[in-house]
Amino acid sequence: MAQYENTERLVIFDADGTTIDAFHAIELAFLQHGMDIGDIDRFQKRRKLFKFLGGLREFPTNLRQQFGKQSRKRLLETLTEVYRHEACLYPGIASLLRALLDAPNIRVGLVTRNVTNEPEETLRCLFLRYGINIGEFDYFACIPLREHKTGHLKQARQSFAINPARAYACGDEYSDYLAAIGAGMHPFVVSYGFEDSIRLTKKFGVPGEVISTSPAEFIERLAHALDLNTQTKCLT
Repeated sequence: MAQYENTERLVIFDADGTTIDAFHAIELAFLQHGMDIGDIDRFQKRRKLFKFLGGLREFPTNLRQQFGKQSRKRLLETLTEVYRHEACLYPGIASLLRALLDAPNIRVGLVTRNVTNEPEETLRCLFLRYGINIGEFDYFACIPLREHKTGHLKQARQSFAINPARAYACGDEYSDYLAAIGAGMHPFVVSYGFEDSIRLTKKFGVPGEVISTSPAEFIERLAHALDLNTQTKCLT
């Protein structure tokens, strides 16, 4: 039987869609290139392949605009600039992260599949605008799109010798839920990011009890689970 002398806890956050309002950043970048990603409700229901090509209404125009390497390169450059200088954390997330980073005996990690140029630098710029240096995170990983998060979550937990029962992983997609379970961690899933509650529960069978429908609900649940003494209030 495993023995755990370490009493620390670990919480790892997914970046886009959980802490960062990725949809509106993508929307803004698309608009600058004459493209339309559609509304958030339809965006959340699309399969991954079509997330960034739009639905039936937007697909023809978007496809024309993305045709060719130079067009895609310019779009990526715009998206990078939007993320670094205009993208936002969800309300209250900065306060939550600050409270966790300052709390004793809590390790905090961040994982990302961010597709901008030099994603680590992109997130450094974004979080710094909220007074958070990503160097403060105990664990940080940029994960390739085709690579599963499970191994990274498990590696982080094992590197700190933390009891799986005291480890939490937060994400906004079914794949994040599976990665948390696969790494032996408790999942916190949000439905305000890339997938909505109906898709998560009805299509993928994610238990509703682990899903938060708003940043405020997510913050309250996680703060309670981690016994945070500091009140984390939503930013206005």
